[in-house]
Amino acid sequence: MMIFKSRILCFLFFLGITNTLWYCTPEKKAVVKSETINDTTWWKEGTIYQIYPRSFRDSDGDGIGDLKGIIERLDYIKSLGVDVIWLNPIYTSPNDDNGYDISDYRNIMKEFGTMEDFDALLKGMHDRGIKFVMDVVVNHSSDEHEWFKQSRSSRDNPYRDYYHWWPAEKGKPTPRWSFFDDKGDAWKYDSITDSYYLHYFSQKQPDLNWENPKVRQEVYDIMKFWADKGVDGFRLDAFQYVSKDITFPEFPEGYEKNINKYYGMGPHLHKYLKEMYTEVLSKYDVFAVAEGAGTTFDDAHSLVDKEHNELQMVYHFEGTNVGSSLEGYELSEFKEVFTEWDSAFSKKGWISVYLANHDQPRMVSKYGSANPEYRAVSSKLLNTFILSMRGTPYVYYGDELGMTNIGFDSISQYKDIAAINGYKKAEAEGEDMDKFLKTLKFLSRDNGRTPMQWESSENAGFTSGTPWLPVNENHESINVAAQDKDPNSVLNYFRSMVKLRKENPVLIYGDYKLLQPEHPDVYAYTRTLDDKKVVVVLNFTDHDSSIQLVEAKNAVHTPLINNYENVTIKDDEIIVKPYQAVIFALQE
Repeated sequence: MMIFKSRILCFLFFLGITNTLWYCTPEKKAVVKSETINDTTWWKEGTIYQIYPRSFRDSDGDGIGDLKGIIERLDYIKSLGVDVIWLNPIYTSPNDDNGYDISDYRNIMKEFGTMEDFDALLKGMHDRGIKFVMDVVVNHSSDEHEWFKQSRSSRDNPYRDYYHWWPAEKGKPTPRWSFFDDKGDAWKYDSITDSYYLHYFSQKQPDLNWENPKVRQEVYDIMKFWADKGVDGFRLDAFQYVSKDITFPEFPEGYEKNINKYYGMGPHLHKYLKEMYTEVLSKYDVFAVAEGAGTTFDDAHSLVDKEHNELQMVYHFEGTNVGSSLEGYELSEFKEVFTEWDSAFSKKGWISVYLANHDQPRMVSKYGSANPEYRAVSSKLLNTFILSMRGTPYVYYGDELGMTNIGFDSISQYKDIAAINGYKKAEAEGEDMDKFLKTLKFLSRDNGRTPMQWESSENAGFTSGTPWLPVNENHESINVAAQDKDPNSVLNYFRSMVKLRKENPVLIYGDYKLLQPEHPDVYAYTRTLDDKKVVVVLNFTDHDSSIQLVEAKNAVHTPLINNYENVTIKDDEIIVKPYQAVIFALQE
């Protein structure tokens, strides 16, 4: 029996190997030259840190996070080791959906600051070697955008065809379902021109008509405006929905239960993306990732495979669909989803890997354990998973601390339009409202939007005023200040795991192989690149478990990383503690 203590190793120092040369630069950034990898790039190798700007840091005491607040914390973000920041929308907006309803695409929301603040923020990022991804929301605009004001003013207005209109004299429009409408109806009657307009999301988010080439050119010009400022990438919100069959045929009953099949990958989506690539993406050193990937792997490949000249990265939802119920999830399903996506993109294309974002609850509450006994170790485990899979890791602000769901009990506590209108719809349809609130408490988007927990003082150092959304009470123990100096904290483990990935190309480009898919407790897999191989062992339960792996006999005696002090190996058996995560280098 061997018991090993963990420490971080940079084990990829090789010289004189015929097929491969791996080394760490003075900045400790891994460089890979390999016969098997010929398409390396920064957006594959970087770790993306997503910030919900409304909740990150408030610099002026109005209770709302802002750009100056992010500037104040750039050194902290740099200390994480991440390479890219993605900000949720910061454009001028009336905030019906917290900035996803844009009224001016070339200006900054007053609550967030000014264009001068944005320029200073971008410079501050670039000065620190951090790239920036802009959220582009162009499936819809705000109903307060000048385009829509003009469009609704008369049927012969030049902007009329910037949106989808259905004249009332044709009768009721063909039914379409809305994500955020309190009646689930995506058509809104507007008396000014006696017509209905289409809104897949809230009534204040009318859908843009991408069939109109003027609309498309407006979007490309907007993207060029920001790319000329130095933006490094674009995240395209709800983009798989932009192309619509404007004859609006009838959909079968219950279509909303498989909405992406009917709303996604519309008839001209590829045409629009190729046009965007030609007009914008090919002219700048940027990448683009679209929210959603169709309903099949072929759909996803058609969007991102290099020869198509469209997007560069897949951002699919299937992983976050796992565990989206009060009953939790089976580890077998979790393994299957991530293994299938890796397999589908093992030779071509590139995927993202994430467990949380602004539309999800906190990952430790959903996939790990928010129980104080296991919160830290399970947070470390989940970050180990994200950062050891093939694909670009997306980390959501606060998950580097192990922030948890806030758990509201009353609908009056929610700020999210999806929760508020969803409640109204459920109540009108006679649903079990106790069950609805329990589900909302677990899965609400507001769980992932509570203010960043900087310190233990009132309002967690987020604001000197009243925060727009309450601070989680556990900020007194879960915060940056407490964890920064604790070598065993979730925060410092996260920094170590980011560093490990950065220094080891096998964790970026290496082939993935699932081990023992039938194991009910442990998720184990290998990553292999040329003659280097590691094994990742993750116990997703709150009890001790063990797994027999032939790889255990070849494990280098000191783990590359371990969220416990020790790990036990007996011959080919690895014994792991609750939520233990460990990575071993393997030797021949």
